[in-house]
Amino acid sequence: MTTSTRETERKYEAPSADDTTWLPDLAGVGGIESVVDQGTQDLDAVYYDTDDLRLADTAAVLRRRTGGTDAGWHLKLPLSRDSREEVQAPLSDTVPEVLRELALSRTRGAKLRPVVQIASTRDVRQLVGSGGTVLAELSIDSVRAESLLAHGTLASWSEMEIELAPDSGPALLEAVDERLGETGIGRAHSSSKLARALEETGVAASRVVDERAVVPAPGSAEEEVVRYVNYRIHALVNLDPAVRRGLPDAVHQMRTTCRRLRSVLRSFRSVLDREVTDPVRAELKWLSNGLGAERDQEVLRERLGSKIEALPVELVFGAVSARLQVWDVGNTSAARARTLETLDSTRYLALLERLATLTERPPLCAKAAGQPVKVMTKAVLKEYGRLTDRTAYALELPPGTERDTALHEARKAAKKTRYATEAARDSLGKPAKRFGKRIKAVQQVLGEHQDSVVARKALRRIALAAQAAGEPSFTWGLLYGQEQAAAERGERELPSIWTAASQRGLRKALKG
Repeated sequence: MTTSTRETERKYEAPSADDTTWLPDLAGVGGIESVVDQGTQDLDAVYYDTDDLRLADTAAVLRRRTGGTDAGWHLKLPLSRDSREEVQAPLSDTVPEVLRELALSRTRGAKLRPVVQIASTRDVRQLVGSGGTVLAELSIDSVRAESLLAHGTLASWSEMEIELAPDSGPALLEAVDERLGETGIGRAHSSSKLARALEETGVAASRVVDERAVVPAPGSAEEEVVRYVNYRIHALVNLDPAVRRGLPDAVHQMRTTCRRLRSVLRSFRSVLDREVTDPVRAELKWLSNGLGAERDQEVLRERLGSKIEALPVELVFGAVSARLQVWDVGNTSAARARTLETLDSTRYLALLERLATLTERPPLCAKAAGQPVKVMTKAVLKEYGRLTDRTAYALELPPGTERDTALHEARKAAKKTRYATEAARDSLGKPAKRFGKRIKAVQQVLGEHQDSVVARKALRRIALAAQAAGEPSFTWGLLYGQEQAAAERGERELPSIWTAASQRGLRKALKG
């Protein structure tokens, strides 16, 4: 069993853990009324990582701690600058399997081993507000770190840490930060004890440097594309633990990240060699498909559920909500199993390795080191041309299955065009952003149309199941009719929305 908490904290350089007289009076700062001494704690933690420190490289921390009030295994995953999510598991002799799985997108299956041991003597204070409410915890730590790898050394230092209570906001941190700054107390240069320990014991410096690493030329198209690709790869790695834990919207975000990566790797083949990236794109498509069933079910559940709730009571015949729940439970269970099977596969691990290699050694093309404006504009216009062709073709078709398929293809082309503009924003600036917004409007109307197509297929299956069970199918037919009307409305709106989006193409947008 695991528990999860969100921690928001800042670390500061402390002159000495034995001398607390330097600590300024914080009463009256950010609603703090008193500072209450909570005594001292002795903490001992062994930090685990791969031989090449893959967890540390992605700002993640895995440790086995004894002492204090939260003894056990802790996996810390980055959320934002000051915040991390901490997943805790009970104390055991080996790394809990659940934490090993949550770290898998970072370790890529490499063996975890002890790398650093850190012992701390912690002087704890509570920052208390009105009514005795604890706003934050301030601790002054005397730290002793020892490398558990060959050729490592010992290190020691003192630091101060302020961690917000669950109900406190970041304004308190800002207020305390300002007060400490007035007295000459500065922020710590390391983001965590582990980061500092790795640096000061020599572990980080002892790593073998990959001589094959590729650095894009500054100010070039390749630098811009590689930066975007690396950002999306980093996002995919970060989303993996959330998907495994079934957190809201995680599957959607990971699937969208896959699509963005696939799209940009295709759009910018003039920058990144397609002989390397095309196989990666194929595997990203496989991953997206593996996540697709769960995401599609989420969308349908929300869509159909909201439409049923909006119906007048007199139009709901039979156990409609119960029928929807039975349908959802059966499909969700199978879809969830498919998601986890995908993430637990050796094929997924192989994809993560390919993505890591893409980050470390991007396959740059010879002409990609030039100025980015020309390269980025050409790529965006090429995607826009495909979108124009597909939209025109779809609009010429009569209503029906063939047109539904053509509109779906136009929607995918709209996404690719928008993702290309995202990657080009650094060099093309506001014009690319404006252009992307216009394309997004087209994508949204096409997306609503496709959602209606998918919903009608589901409604027909549910209606047939209800009818076979002797239940009234009137309500399901009514919902089907609503979806049909929504699709027809979108088809009527599309020409004007497309005209508005396409009248000012990217070349005109670049001129403002």
